[in-house]
Amino acid sequence: MSVALGTTRPLPVRTTPVGDPGDLLASLPRTAPYAWIRHGEGLVGWGEAARVSVPPGQGRFAWARQWLAGVFGEAHVDDAARTPGSGPVAFGSFTFDEDAHGSVLVVPQAVLARRDGRAWLTTIGNAPLETFTPVRDPGRISYGDGGLTAPEWEHVVARAARRIRDGELEKVVLARDLVATAERPIDVRLLLARLARRYPECYTFSVAGLVGATPELLIRRTGQEIESLVLAGTTARGTGPADDLARGAALLASAKDRHEHECAIASVRQTLAPLCSSLETPDVPELLMLPNVQHLASHVTGRLADGASVLDVVAAMHPTAAVGGTPTDIAIKVIRELEGMDRAGYAGPVGWIDAHGDGEWGIALRSGLVHGRRARLFAGGGIMGDSDPAAELAEAQAKFRVMQYALEG
Repeated sequence: MSVALGTTRPLPVRTTPVGDPGDLLASLPRTAPYAWIRHGEGLVGWGEAARVSVPPGQGRFAWARQWLAGVFGEAHVDDAARTPGSGPVAFGSFTFDEDAHGSVLVVPQAVLARRDGRAWLTTIGNAPLETFTPVRDPGRISYGDGGLTAPEWEHVVARAARRIRDGELEKVVLARDLVATAERPIDVRLLLARLARRYPECYTFSVAGLVGATPELLIRRTGQEIESLVLAGTTARGTGPADDLARGAALLASAKDRHEHECAIASVRQTLAPLCSSLETPDVPELLMLPNVQHLASHVTGRLADGASVLDVVAAMHPTAAVGGTPTDIAIKVIRELEGMDRAGYAGPVGWIDAHGDGEWGIALRSGLVHGRRARLFAGGGIMGDSDPAAELAEAQAKFRVMQYALEG
């Protein structure tokens, strides 16, 4: 069922504690699965009690919060769990570009969740009994160019680096896409299971066809406490432990990557400081090691000053320098000029929010848009003045392998 702002009907919501459900992803039926999972914990949902397409424009997050206030405010809630993520929950995906169509919020009819040793089931109305059909492999996968070929994208990277050297901006993040076509319809549940198993440190997500495993936590709000994980600066994994150590040391010592990371941290600090009564950012980044790449990472924590919801913080933070560039307005202009494609939800906020304003939102990286037998995969990287186009292409190819693994196994 789809509903629009101003025509919402009261939602009867019931949350009940349940025993350990085991693998949350194994509970998903075939139809419209929603997911946010890390280390086996999080939320999965199915069915649609309410859904809305968020209009594009500068006020889209405020519009979304108003719509949610209407839906959640009129709900009749019986919540025996009383914990972040219980009661009515909305999953959401916002496009990277505020002027692009495609942002969506969905309140599932059923949500199964587990966190910190507790598990609960939320149902809205008479949640239908779903058919749990067997997960089916999509078969052989073939790939084709998206908006630009590899050589064309290298040329775009070179043009962007030249504009940075000319002083127009400090950094710009450029993405490219790859089109995958399968023999049979792609079962999102299979992609989720493979991603969660191979990338447990990441947040495996599924919202309205956007599927992926992002290492980057944009914001988590629990009461007044907030957390963010900033990633900027990347290198591929090595061929063995010694090579891994050498690559990690080189990444930490890289002036280009350290400057890119400092731009990202400065952007987050500048955005969050006005919202927070306290904010802590590390002086030196750490290494985050994933199966395919290593990142420079910084864990940011703070306490909100005015009780803003997680969606308010998302609105203030997006787009970060880690996925847009510095200065942001100029970087977005350069992306629109050079990238040659619509990012859709890639590098946009994705996550969930409950009726109390708590929630978790990541940046939709290492992801793809799935529809039928086709999936549009996305990857990108931060471009600096001394970026080498061939190296940037190799980095993007390494990031594509996350979704290629999910498709191929």
